[in-house]
Amino acid sequence: MKRAPRSRQRHDLYAKYHDYDSEISDLLGECGFGALDTRKAIPRPFAAIDHYRVLDDDPKQNPHELYEVLERIEGVLSSQTYDFINLSIGPSLPIEDDDVHAWTAVLDDRLSRIPTLAAIAVGNDGEGDTILGLDRVQVPADCVNALAIGACNTPDKDWERAAYSSVGPGRSPGIVKPDLVGFGGSVERPFLVLSPDTSPTLVGTGGTSFATPSIVRMASGVRTHFGTKLNHLAIRALLVHTAEESAHDMREVGWGRAAQDLNDIVLCADDEVRIVYQGEISPAKYIRAAIPVPDGEIVGMVSLSATICYKSQTDPHHPGNYTRAGLEVSFRPHDERFSRDGQLHPDTKPFFGSSPAGADEEQLRRDAMKWENCLYAIKRMRGSSLHNPIFDIHYNSRLEGRNFVGAPKLPYALVVSVQANGIADLYDRVVRRYATQLEPLRPILEVPLRT
Repeated sequence: MKRAPRSRQRHDLYAKYHDYDSEISDLLGECGFGALDTRKAIPRPFAAIDHYRVLDDDPKQNPHELYEVLERIEGVLSSQTYDFINLSIGPSLPIEDDDVHAWTAVLDDRLSRIPTLAAIAVGNDGEGDTILGLDRVQVPADCVNALAIGACNTPDKDWERAAYSSVGPGRSPGIVKPDLVGFGGSVERPFLVLSPDTSPTLVGTGGTSFATPSIVRMASGVRTHFGTKLNHLAIRALLVHTAEESAHDMREVGWGRAAQDLNDIVLCADDEVRIVYQGEISPAKYIRAAIPVPDGEIVGMVSLSATICYKSQTDPHHPGNYTRAGLEVSFRPHDERFSRDGQLHPDTKPFFGSSPAGADEEQLRRDAMKWENCLYAIKRMRGSSLHNPIFDIHYNSRLEGRNFVGAPKLPYALVVSVQANGIADLYDRVVRRYATQLEPLRPILEVPLRT
């Protein structure tokens, strides 16, 4: 998907047309328009779309492999760089903990090397046998370098996972799958799309294949609004960071329901400030990210949330050590509190996970999610406990489970939000204090926003 305004292109890798054309047209529409609402005008697309035909009608093709299809997708990704890609396709096969499928291995390797945000539908077997694992997310939605998208049953407030939407967990690393859910339709509330007829009409459908391009549309909206100031990792982090949390099991909805309005991603309230860090970090090095708070003591309670995402090279032959990169994040809330004499750095508190002293590698992987390349957490604390708070981020690299010092620099993005109900001008006070350190994100193109 590209941002430059131009006519939509359709690339047919096969001359023969198939009877799934209507579904493909629907998916194209969802990338452009999102879910349609009969009470509202059709929204303007944020981007132009390139559609590549990769399926054929070969009756000998194994639905559990589809290697010819994978080869065609790989060919497209190697020939042209896109800001965003949508994959509502894949083998009819749930993931396995001790085996990385070729689809996942190939796509993860490609995505680790290109500046592209991919969204992959998790599949529609959520009502399969849980004991046998037939309801788990399907290949290649277990890619750690892509967003895995499930479906919820309504765009309204009282939402839950659509019954057909495949569930997690993913493989560890990559255990939070799906990453997000979006409205995908249900029997009670179908997903409305335009039919491909000569005189288009609205028809109802559903599936994770429709939830996924709707979220790609929202990502492209962020890119259109801010331009290249935010890279693909920052946009991924923002989508996770602004997701609507719920009491639902993370196995079913991941980090939550993706924002349905661009306002919720690009704007924040007067009593909230949101900071985006993006850059690279070298192996075995540290970076320090300031958590913006106003001068003086903060009265009352403060909500602090953070999301960190990074691309990682992978080792498909070592499923348990799949990601080669890991970031350890130390939260230091108060720069004047030290628990012992001679201590060089302020005390730390758990944030993304607990990592007790003396924890072994298995504990770190399980408790602190050390090798997970997308993490989100929110903490509520007293404002008086924050004084020049920071995150210290350390980059660990490995190769086939062993320490590796020759790894390349790691691109990352970190989103931090501070919200204090008792400070109506928090945003303005933070901007004044950090005027020489922080750069306000200003839109390069105004897109329709709610007022």
